[in-house]
Amino acid sequence: MKTVTDLKPQKNSKRVNVYLDGEFYMGMELYTVMKYRIKVGNTYSESELDAFVLDEEKNSAFNYVLNSLSKSLKTEKQVRIKLYERGYTYPIVKEVIEKLKSYGYLNDEQFVTKFVNTYSKTKGKRLIKTQLKLKGVSDSDIENVDNIIENELNSAVYVAEKYLKNKPNDIKTKQKCYRYLLSKGFSYEDSKRAVDKVLVSDEEI
Repeated sequence: MKTVTDLKPQKNSKRVNVYLDGEFYMGMELYTVMKYRIKVGNTYSESELDAFVLDEEKNSAFNYVLNSLSKSLKTEKQVRIKLYERGYTYPIVKEVIEKLKSYGYLNDEQFVTKFVNTYSKTKGKRLIKTQLKLKGVSDSDIENVDNIIENELNSAVYVAEKYLKNKPNDIKTKQKCYRYLLSKGFSYEDSKRAVDKVLVSDEEI
């Protein structure tokens, strides 16, 4: 059995340092201390201390992900990779992921919608789908891209206009713009139509 001999607040008001038998044991969230009613003079078995550590790890992982998500939206796969890179074990990662999903903080379907709305003006479906795949989004969620982007010609025209600004009206420029649009993920048909619409030339691509 171990006895709590001191609880010292950290500079972060939400954490305290826990001392057992006169020696530093670990830093702990104030929430964990209150949850288990940890007080100076209380004694705990190894199994109880292990439970405190496990709970602390879960809270730490959850708060880390929340902070990360506040900066930018992420897919389930991206969050899972980040947690493993931080050294969290599979049971903790699994529980944190499930908790985030139950709270609505992690939703790949919503990620797809926001990603498409952000990039559909400058990227075609093919590139968007490829990037979503690389981020770990499932094929079923990626299929929603076709429902969100019903017509990408306007976006292709917008990208073509930016690319062709102040460039000569000739066949080489048209060919370069066409290849550029393809690299941005637009279809062959929309790429050609966009170039023809923006840059009028008697020569075919």
